[in-house]
Amino acid sequence: MEIGISTFVETTPDTKTGVLISHAERLREVVEEIILADQVGLDVFGVGEHHRNDFAASSPAVVLAAAASQTNRIRLTSAVTVLSSADPVRVFQDFATLDGISNGRAEIMAGRGSFIESFPLFGYNLNDYDELFEEKLDLLLTLQKSEFVTWSGKHRPAINNIGIYPRPVQEPLPIWIGSGGNSESVVRAGLLGLPLVLAIIGGRPIQFAPLVELYKKAAVHAGHDVNKLQIASHSHGFIAEDRMTAVDKFFPSTQQVMNKLGKERGWGTYDRSAFDAARSLEGALYVGDSETVAKKIINLRKNVGITRFMLHVPVGSMPHADVMKAIELLGKEVAPTVREEIKKWEANQ
Repeated sequence: MEIGISTFVETTPDTKTGVLISHAERLREVVEEIILADQVGLDVFGVGEHHRNDFAASSPAVVLAAAASQTNRIRLTSAVTVLSSADPVRVFQDFATLDGISNGRAEIMAGRGSFIESFPLFGYNLNDYDELFEEKLDLLLTLQKSEFVTWSGKHRPAINNIGIYPRPVQEPLPIWIGSGGNSESVVRAGLLGLPLVLAIIGGRPIQFAPLVELYKKAAVHAGHDVNKLQIASHSHGFIAEDRMTAVDKFFPSTQQVMNKLGKERGWGTYDRSAFDAARSLEGALYVGDSETVAKKIINLRKNVGITRFMLHVPVGSMPHADVMKAIELLGKEVAPTVREEIKKWEANQ
């Protein structure tokens, strides 16, 4: 059971003071967070790609590379790379470069993106949303398999037997598929034999169990060994020394972000009752003390089949010291508890 962190490198106003830190300061903070995550024994750190004012990381590979030479063990991944609006050749080169700097710890998490700002920015038509992803994923996987590439498609100029450099330390460079819970995307990942990441940020996580089974069935149908495939979850959460401290610190910034996105997307108002319901054992928020969060992760592993858990923290801007403490508790207290319990449970299966 792998445990790690994901972040969108948020830069929203402080809910108490209204102060807005700069993109530069937040980027430097997240590098410190990655270094700490490595030091406390976490397995993976993911940085999401966005192209808007309230998120600072438009280039995850650059952020991860800044921490790569200052870390030793932790795996470094995008979370996600918006592949539909990117050049797969450049994506592969960037992460192959990161793989070299980190000596074989880079991963790509490819997704279509729930945020669409990158499409007009890079000149893509949203009407081609699905077609772009399928074509660009095909190219990315072609790049993963071969040094010299011959490929043609509709939305990008053809490549005729050209070498792609640098070559990664890992052959093949790991590529995950990120999904918000769409059955088509999990079937695609299964048929391709690619590891899957599910964004479980609402509802009841147990509802994702049928999607995991669908993914496995697709993988078996295509001749892949499901025992070798990883399934990850990406879920919002926060850890503090005691449960109510975690709750009271995490709610204000979470509410701020969820209501801002809700206005953009036509969602209902996010209030304390919705927050409290989501942090129950059956809910999708992993907020509380170390014991509470560990119990929820164990429950997710046993009932949904997740093999990697990524705690998304913060949601909105929170004091850097609080985020660092949450990472420390996840690595030093939650992760050992989860690993030990899952090891015992698996031995009895």
